[in-house]
Amino acid sequence: MKYTAENLLIKPQNNPVSDLILEITPQAAGWDLINFQARKLSQNHVLNFETGQNELALVIFSGTLSVDSNRGNWKNLGKRENVFRGPASGLYLSLNSNFQIFAQTDCEFALAWVPTQVENIPFVIEPEKTEIIIRGGDNVTRQINNILPPGSPVDKLVLVEVYTPGGNWSSYPPHKHDRVVKDGEKLIEADLEEIYFYKMDKKEGYAYQRIYTDETSPLHQRGFPIDALINVKNNHAVLVPEGYHPVVSAPGYTTYYLNVLAGSHQSLMASDDPKYSWVKEKYNQKDSRVPLY
Repeated sequence: MKYTAENLLIKPQNNPVSDLILEITPQAAGWDLINFQARKLSQNHVLNFETGQNELALVIFSGTLSVDSNRGNWKNLGKRENVFRGPASGLYLSLNSNFQIFAQTDCEFALAWVPTQVENIPFVIEPEKTEIIIRGGDNVTRQINNILPPGSPVDKLVLVEVYTPGGNWSSYPPHKHDRVVKDGEKLIEADLEEIYFYKMDKKEGYAYQRIYTDETSPLHQRGFPIDALINVKNNHAVLVPEGYHPVVSAPGYTTYYLNVLAGSHQSLMASDDPKYSWVKEKYNQKDSRVPLY
């Protein structure tokens, strides 16, 4: 598949009568694993869903909901007004789970699922237990919320939230995770598919994301290099099938994105672009605008 700025960007469908904001399937993305939906539900409305032969994570962007399933029932999930007011609440469900989401208030949420043969115990993603990390420095400072980090009791999924203050960069130095690299038994780089789902703190906010491959990336080696610059806005998603993928947030606007990853390992091991990795040694201070909360 030949990837371009046009097909790497997934825009919201903007259908006022649908609760589906956008959807990504493996077939449309040209990869093997990640399915993704961003949805909204009005108060007292319901959504019926099933995991099938997949593990699934529900991440709540705003509002409060409950989930009834054949694996358990959970009430009053979700505590934040929007993604800029606190860490996410959510739920992990394993394969063969049938469930119903009931909107206790107007709410928005994401569903991400990948195939699995491993049955795990469902659990609530609790905002109070979310690890918050301030990464980088200077105008590369950003806030990382670990929702389902490596080591979580899941099979493949990894989920993090990232906040990038206006004028700052994130996913920088540019890094990639498109092949398995080991030093003996030590994992150096994993082969991961990735989705970025964006929200902006003001409706006119925007960011730019560049996706580019080098000669080590499998697509590049097969004659399908990527070099795309993508303008992202609220409720946009970006596919990262391979390659480096830095982000810069427009001055005056805080950019949020939910990262969903899955692949060869339940890991975030990546390789920096060696041309730019030196900047990590030159930071002088942290940006005081983060953490946001």
